Amino acid sequence: MDPYAVLISHIFQAKRDSFVSAENLLASWNFWTPLLDGISHEYPRAYPGGVDNANLLDFELQGNEVSFVHEAVVLLSPVQGGASSESFQITQGKYRTNEMVTAWAEELVSRLASDLHMAAEEAVKRSGQFHLALSGGSSPIALFQRLVLHHYTFPWKGTHLWMVDERCVSLTERGSNFRNLHDNLLQHIKVPYFNIHPMPVLVNQRLCVEEDGGAESYEKEMSRLINGTSFDWVLLGVGDDGHTASLFRGCKLDVLENKLVALTESPFKPHQRMSLTFSAINKAKNIRVLVLGKGKHEMITQLSRVKDDPKKWPITGVKPSNGKLVWYIDYEALLG
Repeated sequence: MDPYAVLISHIFQAKRDSFVSAENLLASWNFWTPLLDGISHEYPRAYPGGVDNANLLDFELQGNEVSFVHEAVVLLSPVQGGASSESFQITQGKYRTNEMVTAWAEELVSRLASDLHMAAEEAVKRSGQFHLALSGGSSPIALFQRLVLHHYTFPWKGTHLWMVDERCVSLTERGSNFRNLHDNLLQHIKVPYFNIHPMPVLVNQRLCVEEDGGAESYEKEMSRLINGTSFDWVLLGVGDDGHTASLFRGCKLDVLENKLVALTESPFKPHQRMSLTFSAINKAKNIRVLVLGKGKHEMITQLSRVKDDPKKWPITGVKPSNGKLVWYIDYEALLG
């Protein structure tokens, strides 16, 4: 059937799928107008297009607006058989002024695993050790599984595995972050026993009692084994409420300021937690934040607009003093 005949028939049948609504049109104008204003005084760059010229465009997403930049933010990730329009799997740009890597979840986790592997090899070659701190939650599971199945040459012998945070439960319980790490990674790799550092939440047969000094004990262990207590890599996640590690809204930051490890309170069960503080996290050489899934889209959108306010948005308190922060956000979390 002729396309115009289809459109006319849709009009008579009151089908709206083939038409742009006024609401969508206005939203489109709100999206493109700032970009057009931004390039109105710029001399246009010649764009020959096509695969041979890498299909690069000068657009960058800043918060909820698109802006014009002189440096391209798209990286080509070739697939087997040569480059094509389907080869654009990994995009690099900025998020909250820090570097961002985004892709479909599988490609994103693969990239994160490769970046981690490379950093580990460089650290072990340089100093003989690689100190990696891992957060809890569900997001790192895909990374653990990727490391087990595809990174057989990872230098586990020289790697020390630390916890970013832990729930105040027995380490053998399913709710334990260490149990999660054990089930999805540790039992599948060959890492020296003395290189594994679970948080001491159970001391004197009691869970997270401040007088037992579990947090202080972990801090001393860090100071003894890590040069300058500066982790080589820290992997974080972000909760729907903006918390990271076990640092939640309303944390008494002034109390935690002089500590590397502290007991904290969570609004979710189990309420008691042990966590690295901002002081410990921000001393790391590399900090990576992994965000996966459409369920995180609203939080990522809100976070792109807010100013630094660690009491309300704890993740904004992550500011490496001498290291580097990179966000790894999959397309579903970034675009919804």
